[in-house]
Amino acid sequence: MNQVLVADGDRPREGGPDRKEVEVAVGVLIRGDGCFLLTSRPAGKVYEGYWEFPGGKVEAGETVEQALRRELQEEIGVTIGAVHPWRVELVDYPHALVRLNFCKVHEWSGAMHMREGQHFAWEALPVAVKPVLPGTVPVLRWFAEERGFTGATHTLVP
Repeated sequence: MNQVLVADGDRPREGGPDRKEVEVAVGVLIRGDGCFLLTSRPAGKVYEGYWEFPGGKVEAGETVEQALRRELQEEIGVTIGAVHPWRVELVDYPHALVRLNFCKVHEWSGAMHMREGQHFAWEALPVAVKPVLPGTVPVLRWFAEERGFTGATHTLVP
């Protein structure tokens, strides 16, 4: 993990400088053709309508993998296979300091059902959906590095 990614740095931070980190499990679902799943943030949530990788908070006593399995079942209705921990990114949002535990997932079962009224899209680089949540942007950069994407970094996101 590198430095902290500061989202919307011009806005005040809720909870001040001593706020606790929120541990989050994030699923990077990748199909056989290399496309990856992005979902929109549901109505009524912070950053409503922004696109992100699905996942959610790690509850007390849960591992990242347990949280990811629970969240993806609750949010999008799928049961995931093997979880491959990938990278961790600390993001300082105005509303929370979030430690994002990104895990690659290549196998799942069940039909996608957006249980929170969100939308979903299977994307490739550069992504077509917008706006993209700030914590999602590093993943797009990592994909570009892994896949030898030759477009400029700023073209990863519309």
